[in-house]
Amino acid sequence: MTHAGEAIRSTDEIAFGAVRLEELVDRAALTEMLESFHALFEVPIRVFSAEGKLLAEVAPPLEMYTYLGHFRPAREAVQQVVQAVKHRSLEAGGEAAERCVTGARYRVLSITYDSRELGRAILGPFVPAELAQPPEALAALDPGLDPVELARLFAAMPHARDERIAAAARHLLRTLDLILFSGHKALLTSNMHLASVRESYRELEDKNAKLQEAFDRLKELDRLKSNFLATVSHELRTPLTSIIGYSEMLYEGIAGEMPNEQREFVGTIREKGEQLLELIKGLLDLSKLESGTMSLTKANLDVGPIVADVAQTLTPTARKKGVSLAVSVDEALPRLWADAARLRQVLLNLTENAIKFTPAGGVVTLSARVTLMSAARGDDDGGGMVLLQSRRPAIELRVADTGIGIPPEERGRVFDAFYQVDSSSTREAGGTGLGLSIVKRLVEGHDGTVSITDNQPRGAVFVVSIPCRRATIS
Repeated sequence: MTHAGEAIRSTDEIAFGAVRLEELVDRAALTEMLESFHALFEVPIRVFSAEGKLLAEVAPPLEMYTYLGHFRPAREAVQQVVQAVKHRSLEAGGEAAERCVTGARYRVLSITYDSRELGRAILGPFVPAELAQPPEALAALDPGLDPVELARLFAAMPHARDERIAAAARHLLRTLDLILFSGHKALLTSNMHLASVRESYRELEDKNAKLQEAFDRLKELDRLKSNFLATVSHELRTPLTSIIGYSEMLYEGIAGEMPNEQREFVGTIREKGEQLLELIKGLLDLSKLESGTMSLTKANLDVGPIVADVAQTLTPTARKKGVSLAVSVDEALPRLWADAARLRQVLLNLTENAIKFTPAGGVVTLSARVTLMSAARGDDDGGGMVLLQSRRPAIELRVADTGIGIPPEERGRVFDAFYQVDSSSTREAGGTGLGLSIVKRLVEGHDGTVSITDNQPRGAVFVVSIPCRRATIS
């Protein structure tokens, strides 16, 4: 609460009078007001702060003082009067008069607000109306002073009666009082607003600090999770490989012939062991991708043989479920800069996923064609700016199925690790929800994109676009 407390104390000080005159008045507006005052009363006027700083003045130069400035004794006498006027001791709300060596007078007014002196206004010099000649003492200041010239300059100085000066003083103080009230009100409002902004900023800083702390904590937990998955998966794979190996030997009869029923049980052990091994491999791949330790061995390769190999590998799985598996590859495809093993893994995951969610009698189609994609990743989100971006050749791999499809609101989340559209305990399709997450990360590792569209009249299409050439740094 330190910042808020400072803001509140600052506002309290202003409310109880600890404020300076220059904070309450605008200098340009004050000067404009003094000009109107001078035009009305024809008396020079200056306004000083409590520290003696000149804030505004309307005081045309008088020839008398210009003339006296050429004579050192007269100049020093005038300067003493000026200093006495500026530093004249006043009570709050009080007034004082000061006589000049020229016979002119100054009237010093205390500018008071809320019983506190904020500054002073000085009227003058002006000559009382009853004086017709300069005092004899003026000519005696220096032998060089010309009495005739002094009389002429004295007559040219502003003259005013005492009652007119008193009226001018009242008018000035009332006007300043209104200005100070308005300025004080505006300053209070401004400082209260600043106090509110400071408090809001402090609260925002606190929230940001908590969010950063939570983010760092989640990041650390995510790192620990990845390390845990990698460690556990690696430790599980070794004994599981032995289980699968011994079950294969038993199934093949290396340890002796087994009855058909026992042989069937051993076959089930091997099958489930292989499924568990695939799961562990997926966990290892995911942990490597998240930690950035998986390296891609890229080279220029032909896509057609990889697509054909994936189709051949999964044809028994599709036939067993009653799903047709079709392949469509354009002729004369350019070579692709990619990791063959990881590209095959991408197609295997997508195609196996499509077969899993396609009912008997459905069709899954693998296709490859040439296309163009923007040089910046994520061109689908660029809006109209995509028209201004450079385009480069790419190969578009599509895996289309006639299965249950994916709702539009779920398409952005299916690439999250462990996420499944149907997460209920009664869902028909198995799996851990890692396949699509691995696919997305592998595709992005190739500077490519992956997206989902509808396959009319039903089903889904996974579209993978990977640039043909190696990315260059401009």
